[in-house]
Amino acid sequence: MTGREPILRRGIDRRGFLALAVAAGVAGCAPSGGEATVRLASGEVGGFYHAFAGLLGLAAGNIGDVRIERVATSGSQANLALLARGEVDAALALADSLRDDADRVCALGRVYENYLQLVVRSDSTIGSVADLRGTRVSLGAEGSGAALTGERILRVAGLDPHADVLISHRPLAEAVAALTAGEADALLWAGGVPTRLLAVPSRMRLVDMGELAAPMRELFGPVYDRVAIPADAYPGGVSVHTIGVANLLLAAPAMPEEVAASIVELLVWHADALVPTEAAGTQFLDGRSLISTGSIPLHPGAAAVYRRWHG
Repeated sequence: MTGREPILRRGIDRRGFLALAVAAGVAGCAPSGGEATVRLASGEVGGFYHAFAGLLGLAAGNIGDVRIERVATSGSQANLALLARGEVDAALALADSLRDDADRVCALGRVYENYLQLVVRSDSTIGSVADLRGTRVSLGAEGSGAALTGERILRVAGLDPHADVLISHRPLAEAVAALTAGEADALLWAGGVPTRLLAVPSRMRLVDMGELAAPMRELFGPVYDRVAIPADAYPGGVSVHTIGVANLLLAAPAMPEEVAASIVELLVWHADALVPTEAAGTQFLDGRSLISTGSIPLHPGAAAVYRRWHG
């Protein structure tokens, strides 16, 4: 995508999502019938990665070809490290987190767009990234994709991350608590819209970052898009533009082709069950974008499914 603002989609209703989430949380029994178990590195509890991985695991369990074991982590960079060490079989990661790992992983698909969300207190005078000079900012949890992307955003805005801003790395719940308590001035989060922990009316607001999308593309590559967050995404919010980053579902090259194919079949033919209601993903499991994994090659098992699907 180049400058296009994706369309927001809603999935199952909230009651259905809660039921699925509860079921996914207890789906930890041993696999039956010799089915393969795939350990999937997801993200923080309460975030979009974690919710998506839970729904993917539930869908897999219902079909019975593969069992997906959700692993909670701090985010993209931690997920890639786990995948490289062989501690998980698959991982979710922001496309810009793939630097040295690009030739050591395969893609199962580009599953959705992540939104970079810069959050401040509602009474803050911060109106742009440049206004963060001299402030205290949480740039995602240690090991998250936001930690990497956040430093890039600061640099594009003319700030030195190591001299102009006091940076901390907190998990989202801790970052929100620090912000509301006045112990931090801003937080950056990469996730779906809306993110439940950020939906606090009259206490927090989003800062527009749309103007930085083009220079981010120019300096760091085409993985960044200018995307819109509508006014009704958060209670009492206003429409803002921000930076979107493609999110990839990755696998180790050693994953058997039939296992990779089983997971991709879930993405292709059971997409409606994989969209958490609390986060309206953009380009989520869209047939036109699933195969758009950039420089990351598709796993052979995934490529076979896409060939059958596209004819």
